[in-house]
Amino acid sequence: MNKFMYTIGCCLVCLLPKAQSGPLRLGIAGLSHSHVHGLLSRKNSGDIQIVGIYESDTALAHRYGRQYNLPQHIFYISLQKMIQRAKPEAVAAFGSIYDHLQVVQAAAPQGIHVMVEKPLAVNMKHARAMEALAKKHSIHLLTNYETTWYPSNHKAFELLQQGAVGPLRKLVVRDGHKGPKKIGVNPEFLNWLTDPVLNGGGALTDFGCYGANLATWLLQGKRPNTVTCVTQQLQTQNNPRVDDEANILLTYDSAVALLQPSWNWPMGRKDMEVYGLTGALFADHSGTLRMRTAQGYSDYKEQTFELANRQAPFDDPFAFLSAVVRRQTTLPTWDLSSLENNLLVVEILDAARKSAKKGKTLKL
Repeated sequence: MNKFMYTIGCCLVCLLPKAQSGPLRLGIAGLSHSHVHGLLSRKNSGDIQIVGIYESDTALAHRYGRQYNLPQHIFYISLQKMIQRAKPEAVAAFGSIYDHLQVVQAAAPQGIHVMVEKPLAVNMKHARAMEALAKKHSIHLLTNYETTWYPSNHKAFELLQQGAVGPLRKLVVRDGHKGPKKIGVNPEFLNWLTDPVLNGGGALTDFGCYGANLATWLLQGKRPNTVTCVTQQLQTQNNPRVDDEANILLTYDSAVALLQPSWNWPMGRKDMEVYGLTGALFADHSGTLRMRTAQGYSDYKEQTFELANRQAPFDDPFAFLSAVVRRQTTLPTWDLSSLENNLLVVEILDAARKSAKKGKTLKL
């Protein structure tokens, strides 16, 4: 290599972004979503460092500060000041779903990556604005679902891809619990979770997004042809402003998906049934999957898979966020956490709300 080429090569290397080392510098935007406990309880894990927390409710901030022995100087009542002073590499949003847009508006122009709790946004208007900001400023915008980390769901995806039960024909996803008030969520969470603006709806939004996310992933981005939804309010005294029961029917060219989000289940559940031409998969809970292979008219052979946790960083949302930000892994197309998947999720939820309101099937 001649001297000129060597000099140019050295200059190009100097211009490349340096790989970050050490724990991921993570900011938290909001504390009212009780899923934040999952992050605060692992603050000493070594792979992340909580460098700043934004929360406008000072009483809530002080309560969590005492509970988790967090230094007072990392708390801010301004999201912009938290970002400017704490200088996080990424921000995790734990406020209302309506607030997700303002988090991306504050973080994206600074080149700061964002992970929000499910769903991505309250409606498509917010979702499209978030998408535009993420693309303009080249940030990762991830959505976190509890079910993303279930080994049973990934085993179902693997077996479906292998053709173990034939092509997918019917998907049934059931998610929910007794209802936020009945299970005793904290008041700050309950206030916006049962608000039709701040949450975008009730059980339909809160738990319908899980099924839409899984259907989009299992069908690798196929769009439903039609969306039909019926909502009910079975606990008027507990959920006076939002639905607490929904049934969503999605039709595709060669498959159908039935999503059953509810705040009226007698127990909490996040389970899935996948029916192919030759068999069925039952993801009963996070660590167990049953596969039935059809034998004649009604007989079948059944195999049970007892599954270990997925390998790091695919077993934890914040380890995964760190790996994506640090370019240690990449998101496959239509990944459960990906922006393209979750844009379609919001589109499905928007259509479901309109279908329930109009009382008719909508073409997507």
